[in-house]
Amino acid sequence: MRLPAGRTRALPCRGKDAHLRGTVNAACLFLASALLLSACSAPSGNVRVNGAGAEGDATLRVGLILDNTGSGTFLNAAQIAAARLAIQEVNAAGGHKGRNVELLPSTLSQDTAAQARALVDAKADVVIGPTDSSRAPAAVDVLARAKIAVISPANTAAGLSSYNSAGFYFRTAASDVAQGGVLAALAGSSGAKRIAILREGGSYGKDVGGATKSALAGAGAETVADVEFTPGKATAAVDRVKAATPDAVVLVARQGAQGALAELNNAGLSGSKILLSDGAVRQYGAELGSGALNGARGVMPGVFPSADFQNRLVAIDPGLKDMTFAAETYDAVNLAAIAAAAAQDDAGSSIAAWLTTISGGSVNQAVAGTSPQSPRTACATYKECLSVLSSGGTPDYEGQSGPINFDDHGDITSASYMVFTYAGDNKASLTGTRSVGKNG
Repeated sequence: MRLPAGRTRALPCRGKDAHLRGTVNAACLFLASALLLSACSAPSGNVRVNGAGAEGDATLRVGLILDNTGSGTFLNAAQIAAARLAIQEVNAAGGHKGRNVELLPSTLSQDTAAQARALVDAKADVVIGPTDSSRAPAAVDVLARAKIAVISPANTAAGLSSYNSAGFYFRTAASDVAQGGVLAALAGSSGAKRIAILREGGSYGKDVGGATKSALAGAGAETVADVEFTPGKATAAVDRVKAATPDAVVLVARQGAQGALAELNNAGLSGSKILLSDGAVRQYGAELGSGALNGARGVMPGVFPSADFQNRLVAIDPGLKDMTFAAETYDAVNLAAIAAAAAQDDAGSSIAAWLTTISGGSVNQAVAGTSPQSPRTACATYKECLSVLSSGGTPDYEGQSGPINFDDHGDITSASYMVFTYAGDNKASLTGTRSVGKNG
């Protein structure tokens, strides 16, 4: 199955725009500093554990933080369309307590703290966003203090799992490290036993490379080389990889991916021996030597949108061509609305307290009044989940992006990945899917 030329969840551009799925360079330093400061930035306690009293005004208000600018601006359209679609369907099913759910006006900016303050003033109950992991702390610090739930459809930086949000931060995108298990499984499926890991310097390379190495060990494979390189300076690292005589090479990279692949090709390590992390997957074409990636495979988080979901999104925005993060945004809005319905309250603290339970994660007895073994009923839409609640049951929302099952950190516990295979023209097409746990 090839990626259609029209409306798709396309392979995103990389290189300069690598930050769209995580943090690189200065962004990594910002996130690391923010993690150290988070203990004094957020309110005390954890609403996921302690529950919350009813504080809402019976009108559920959803805000968006849109932080994609420059060449990444196209990502905003899919998130807006998905949020509008979800709210349209929620309102068609009766809204919240008989009132329409409101989508607050949004602005495009990289000043997420200012966007968050504006949404506090607008009385948002839940905020969807931001996209860039490096901007999450600034948004969370403002919104958590205001007791507003935050659900990012795109944050993947592993460090955010331990960020102190007092239980108000969640994400419907998998942490970067989850792909380690998929990369290890792909290596095993090709019969490779001796694996080399070539990873770009920085937190992304360290985190994903480490997760891949652990998954390989668990699968009985040997990591014969684990080598770091600097973008644009991969020659020496590739020489060390070649000297280890691996059966396969896992490249964990973003900015330096193309240069590293060129060096690997020059060293005779090419084609089906190559496995690419999500940061290295793109349509290279003539940017690499002919056949350099023939048979190589790479992974991307998420699921390919169904035809029905694509059609519903296009009905909202006829000009929509790329659907990256649409499923995750749609699910985030639905989860918030279902949590508010379960709590019978639209306040952000009530939503955050119920999100884990209604997503299929560990039941929060402080809010659910049930035992951890209480059965839950799977439901795929707000309307279906309302029916479960009205019959006295506990819903388990499984949406367009797959099972959610939030854990104690607000992370999804089951991650879906698309597998892409490259042809002789160094262009990739979708050839399969894989699911793994949050840590790979």
